[in-house]
Amino acid sequence: MKSFYLPLSAALATLSIAFPTDEAIAKRATPIVYLAGDSTMAKGGGGTGTEGWGVYLPYSLSLTVVNDAIAGRSARSYTDEGRFTTLANTVASGDFVIIEFGHNDGGSLTPTDNGRSDCVGSGSETCTTDAGVVVQTYPTYLTNAAKLMTAKGAHVIISSPTPDNVCETGTCSYTPSRFTGYCETVVSNVGSLASFVDHGQYLANRYIALGATTVDAFYPNDHTHTSPVGAALVAGQFVKGLLCANNPLAAYVKNTTASVAGSCI
Repeated sequence: MKSFYLPLSAALATLSIAFPTDEAIAKRATPIVYLAGDSTMAKGGGGTGTEGWGVYLPYSLSLTVVNDAIAGRSARSYTDEGRFTTLANTVASGDFVIIEFGHNDGGSLTPTDNGRSDCVGSGSETCTTDAGVVVQTYPTYLTNAAKLMTAKGAHVIISSPTPDNVCETGTCSYTPSRFTGYCETVVSNVGSLASFVDHGQYLANRYIALGATTVDAFYPNDHTHTSPVGAALVAGQFVKGLLCANNPLAAYVKNTTASVAGSCI
């Protein structure tokens, strides 16, 4: 593991946010939506025959969507590569940033650190790898990132990770991962410009309603990455979550709540 990960992670963990004055925050005439996530959201998905749900979100919004999701990334690696910092330097007041990680954030830091696993914990815990790299928790990485963006006046939507195929065993069932609770913690940490969409629960509910035969067809290669048809459904359930919660981004949704399949939670 390269030692340059340490200074960046540590710097973000201890960052003191300086909120700009009203005059310093330039608001766009028309907001832009930015996406930060992993392969389940990214263009190209997880390989041949799959697609990320972020590709289909623009069809439901009247705003420009910039998909900055990158396959294989976690909250930690997206931070360490400077991608959150770049995004924060790009957004303007009134923009929206949708953040969804979790598929690559689990795993152990020892004996081999893959550069993606976070330190386990819901607060400010830290872990040190065998190589001496200090690793933060999922909530710390996303809290720091979200505060960078809300300091610019952007709205940040923290989305729970999409589930793996909930019907893989032939019986459809869903138990949220620890990352769903972490997402809610991040929103609480950040404040009024942050909001939560339980994408995982909305999608799981829809999958359970559709049944195993239909859902299995959405996963051509593995239990994580969806086909284009599946990705469109995944995007639709995120939109459902926006509409049901009357999220600020819902004002720019072309659909109505009733027109999107599923029920509010």
